[in-house]
Amino acid sequence: MSTDLEETASGTTSWCCASCGICEVDDIKLKKCAACKSIRYCSVTCQREHRPQHKAECKKRVAELRDEILFRQPESSHLGDCPICLLPLSLDVQKSPMQSCCSKVICNGCMVAHILHNKGGKNYACPFCRHEYSKDDKTETDVNVMKRIEVNDPVAIRESAIRYGKSGDLGTAMEYFKKAAALGDAEAHYQLGMSYTIGRGVERNAKKEKYHMEEAAIGGHPAARDAVGIMEMRMGNQDRAMKHFIIAATLGHDGAMDSLRMGHALGGGVRKEDVDIALGAYQAAVDATKSPQRDIAEKYLAEFAALG
Repeated sequence: MSTDLEETASGTTSWCCASCGICEVDDIKLKKCAACKSIRYCSVTCQREHRPQHKAECKKRVAELRDEILFRQPESSHLGDCPICLLPLSLDVQKSPMQSCCSKVICNGCMVAHILHNKGGKNYACPFCRHEYSKDDKTETDVNVMKRIEVNDPVAIRESAIRYGKSGDLGTAMEYFKKAAALGDAEAHYQLGMSYTIGRGVERNAKKEKYHMEEAAIGGHPAARDAVGIMEMRMGNQDRAMKHFIIAATLGHDGAMDSLRMGHALGGGVRKEDVDIALGAYQAAVDATKSPQRDIAEKYLAEFAALG
């Protein structure tokens, strides 16, 4: 009720039907326009009759509401923080493997620290949930992933989609990506956006490409945000594009930072102050993913890889 009172006070809604003018009383309940939520109707009939008058304003308000969500700065990237050290995960996914037992994405720093701490142990145990893996069971990972899929874990569903895609089963891959996206997985939205861009497993569709890229961007996906910025540039919407590049750069995306520098160098409406502010935020985001423990892990893994 407090929300309704706030809306009335701000003038965004009315307690009277926008079509017939009848006011809300005990036996008459008004319902908001489902799209713009700015006006109310007493019946479906009134809503239909008022539609020609309201259509343009409704469309405008829906676009405004979408932009409010779209241009909101995410608190972190879609990857979030390592659940053990609580530091932001690097955008380089090679530095943060997913655990099939619990679907947690753990940074290499914590992974290597855990391995070194338990050196000589009989079996490998997940650093997060402590699930023990048998060295002899080669199918255990697949079994674990299927268990996570059965409980609608979006990360497990999306990772399975990627595996199906790599194996050539694009139909199943798209099915899994759509399911993970419906559960709110930003990476799944990004993968769907890419699929509609190049026609991988689906027909090329610019509208669906834009929708999924925007949904991924809203979820904090820097690469998707950069892609949306590029789309806006192609449509001639320079100001909107630069806003997207600034948000992506703030999350630590290299390409978006390069686009901002180029926009300033080519006189694309990007001020030097904007580039400097974005650069500071970009560097802070990159630095936040670093730690001595992760540096040790990187060196350890490089040495291990050199052994062949």
